[in-house]
Amino acid sequence: MNAIRDSRNIAVLGGSGFVGRALVARLLERGHRVRVVSRDASTRERVPEGATHMAGDVQDGGFLRAAFAGMDTVVNLVGILNERGDDGSGFRRVYVDLTATMLDAMRDGGVRRLLQMSALHAGDGESHYLKARGEADALVRASGLDWTLFRPSVIAGPGDGLFCRFAQLLRFAPGLPLGGADTRFQPVWVGDVADAFVHALEMPESIGAAYDLVGPERMTLAEIVRLTARTKGWRRFVLPLPPTLGRLQAEVGEHLPGKPISRDNWRSLQRDSVSDDNGLPALGIVPTDVRAKLPEILGG
Repeated sequence: MNAIRDSRNIAVLGGSGFVGRALVARLLERGHRVRVVSRDASTRERVPEGATHMAGDVQDGGFLRAAFAGMDTVVNLVGILNERGDDGSGFRRVYVDLTATMLDAMRDGGVRRLLQMSALHAGDGESHYLKARGEADALVRASGLDWTLFRPSVIAGPGDGLFCRFAQLLRFAPGLPLGGADTRFQPVWVGDVADAFVHALEMPESIGAAYDLVGPERMTLAEIVRLTARTKGWRRFVLPLPPTLGRLQAEVGEHLPGKPISRDNWRSLQRDSVSDDNGLPALGIVPTDVRAKLPEILGG
C-alpha cells in the first residue's frame, strides 16, 4: 500500500518519446512531480512543461542512481523496434542490460515501485526483439520490487510507427507489396496506454500484475494499410506477398536506410499480435476504437 500512497515523485525513462510525452502530460495533470530521464539533452524541448529533465548515459548505474534520487517510482519506456545488424545484441543492450542496471540502481536508492513497458507475447517466437523483451520481463519479475508490466500490441497515435509510417510509404507510391499481410493486430490508442500506467499507480492490486493492452478491433496488416490510404483519401493497392517473397522483402529492407522492414520484423510477423485478455478494462479504461482516431493520427 505504501508504494501506492507514496508514488508522487516519478522518474520516467524514455519520457520524451512517443508514449512518454502522453504519459508525462497525464502524470502532471494528476499532480505528480515528474523527472524525464533520457540519454540526449536535445530531447528537453519535447518534454511537457512542468516536468524536469535529466540527460546522461542511461546504461550507467551511477547516472541512474543520481536520476532516481528522491524518486518514489520509476517508469521504464525505453525501447527500439530495430537494431543495428541482426544478432540480437542491440535489443539485449536496450532491454536486458538497461533493465538490469536500472533494477540495481533502484535497489541501491531504495526506490521500490516500477512500471515497465514490455510487449505483447514477449519471450515467444524467434524474434530477437520479443526474446529480449521476455528476458527483461523475467528480470523484473525476479527483482523483489513492486513491479507492474504492460504488454501492448502496436500502439497508435499521432506520429506513430504504424499508420503514420505506412502513410509515408504510400504517399508517392501507387501501392505497396506487403509481406505478412494476413498477420493480425489489435492497435491500442496511445492515450489508453498512458492512462493504463497512471491508473496502475493508484491501484494496489496492480503490483505484481502484467496487463495485455489491446484495442477493441482486430485487423490484418493489409487492412491497416488500406485504412491508412482511405483516411488520407488516396487510391492505393495492397499486394500481399507469399512467404518466400515476404522473407525476400525483409532481406532487402534490412539493408535500406531506416529499415522499413527488417529480418526481425519478419520474424515478429509470424505471430498475431492479439490477445483475448485485455487488461484495459481491469484498469478502469474503456478501450478506444483506433479507427475513429485515424483522422487525428494522420492529420485529416
